[in-house]
This record gives sequence, structure tokens and C-alpha cells, in this order.
Amino acid sequence: MKKVLLIVILATAGIFNTISAQQPSVVVSDKTGWQKIAETTVSFKKESDEVVIMGADKFAAIKIKIKDAPIDLVNLDIYFEDGKKQHVNIAMPIKVEGESRVIDIDGGEKDLKKIAFVYKTLPNRDDEKAKVEIWGLKTNADKNNHPKKRLPIK
Repeated sequence: MKKVLLIVILATAGIFNTISAQQPSVVVSDKTGWQKIAETTVSFKKESDEVVIMGADKFAAIKIKIKDAPIDLVNLDIYFEDGKKQHVNIAMPIKVEGESRVIDIDGGEKDLKKIAFVYKTLPNRDDEKAKVEIWGLKTNADKNNHPKKRLPIK
């Protein structure tokens, strides 16, 4: 009985730990321009990570910014709300306070569901962890392309 209880407690703790590590990023602003849409601290033990994006999640491009420690960004997959996916090869080391190139979303501004990325750690002092920020570009093209409301002729 004690073994079963211990297994249940450990399993529950493991599930809670996984859930708390994968909290979705909620984008509340629909303002045009670059916005930080997610951030995570990458573990040098894993070398892959993903962030879920919810809310005002329609973007035309993304870029990755790195803080605290360098990484070699290998590739990323952008998952869309419509079930489609865009694979992007990066193969680029990014230094501390550096950023990736701008990655255009295929087909223009789309609703993002999540972004998964693969990276390699780069040698650094003190084995610091890297903070990864994901930035998205809102163009609000769908809102800007509507014909302007005409005033009635008097």
C-alpha cells in the first residue's frame, strides 16, 4: 500500500512539474508592430523546447532573441491554429543579446498555436541557462484591408 501511495505521489508531482513548466503565453495586445509573445529559459539538458501561444495570436513574422547565455538555434516548427505547420531551418549561433533573422509566416498573418524549437548549447562560463524570447510582428492586415466606411452624401 505504501509503495502504491508513493508511486501516485511521485506521478502527481511529475505531472504538476510538467504542467507548470509548459504554461501557455497569452498575448493580450492587438497593437500593430513587434511584440514579445513568449519567453522560456532553456535547459542545457534538453536541447528542445516549445511554447504555446494563446489570445491575440495572429502574426506575420517572428524572431528569436537570446539573453544570458549563447545558443545554436538549429530549427523551429511554427504550428498554426488551422492545423498546418511551417518548418524553418535556422542553423545559426546566437550570442547573448543577439537575435535570429526575421522569419516570415508563409501566407501572411496567421493565428499561431505553438512554436517548437531545437537548439544546441554553446560553451559559456558558469554553464548559464539561456533565456529565449519569441517576438511576433502584427500587421493587422486583415483589419487594414477593409474598405473605409463612406459617409452618406448630403
